[in-house]
Amino acid sequence: MTVIAPRPAAGSGQDTGASRPARPAGRRARLAPLLLAGPFALLLVGTVLVPIGYAIYLSLFTERLSGLGFDGPRDVFVWLDNYGDVLGDAAFLEGVGNVALYAAVHVPLMLGGALLLALLLDGATVRLRRTWSLAVFLPYAVPGVIAGLIWAYLYSPGVGPLDDVLPWDPLGANGVLPSIVTMATWQWMGYNVIIFSTALRAVPRDVLEASTADGAGPIRTALSIKVPMIRPTVFVALVFTVIGSLQLFTEPLVLRAFSSSVTSTWTPSLYVYEAAFISNDYGRAAAASLLLALASALLSALVMRLSTRRSR
Repeated sequence: MTVIAPRPAAGSGQDTGASRPARPAGRRARLAPLLLAGPFALLLVGTVLVPIGYAIYLSLFTERLSGLGFDGPRDVFVWLDNYGDVLGDAAFLEGVGNVALYAAVHVPLMLGGALLLALLLDGATVRLRRTWSLAVFLPYAVPGVIAGLIWAYLYSPGVGPLDDVLPWDPLGANGVLPSIVTMATWQWMGYNVIIFSTALRAVPRDVLEASTADGAGPIRTALSIKVPMIRPTVFVALVFTVIGSLQLFTEPLVLRAFSSSVTSTWTPSLYVYEAAFISNDYGRAAAASLLLALASALLSALVMRLSTRRSR
């Protein structure tokens, strides 16, 4: 039997769902992502887009004296002349060459050593793994300037022991590059060891057990199972290392006080620092910094493209 509920009489005060106004669910659904993304958008605009835009603006101007110069220097629009001056400056090109040599030695040495240590720690006992993970991570916790001063005194003749042990002059013209590579590798290797160790812990245990059941030893398992499965993590670390190599600044800045072989434009970052805060040529400094940022973006895109091809 079907029971039909009586309809409320008009003016009875009873409310029905049909008489209620529809909630603006669609508007709220559209506003929620905007509200959540709002803080990130403000930080992106304030800390990235606005500084980049101001740097582009500065790179198009330079200060020049007008007339007899009694009015002081004035900003003159020079279009792309600052970029041409930077690219034609032998000091900037020499700094790019120094950074290229540094990256060619530092990147494979640091990433290879970090991957090897991570594989060794992954096969150790839990207590030993925690102890050595903390030990290799401690250099990263040391501030860069303090670490540079420590290594500078270790390299100093008559003060540190490394000057008598190393087969090259660590502060000489031919030895300053290996010295800077050693400093940076010592500080950043532990950071990448932690990243690789975390990725290795995510490798499925059943896959490792299957390889052991098939008779694969630890080395075979590491090379054929573990390393291929953490390849995306290795490429991400490679991108960060390449960008950090192009931004090399702290180590040569500290060694400038100990070695005459490190000039004020030994790296592109030092070149920007010298142009902005010593020569007060903000247009040239902005142009050099934008060229350095463009090179970092292109190299990062190239590495990510190679990683995408290898993962297919």
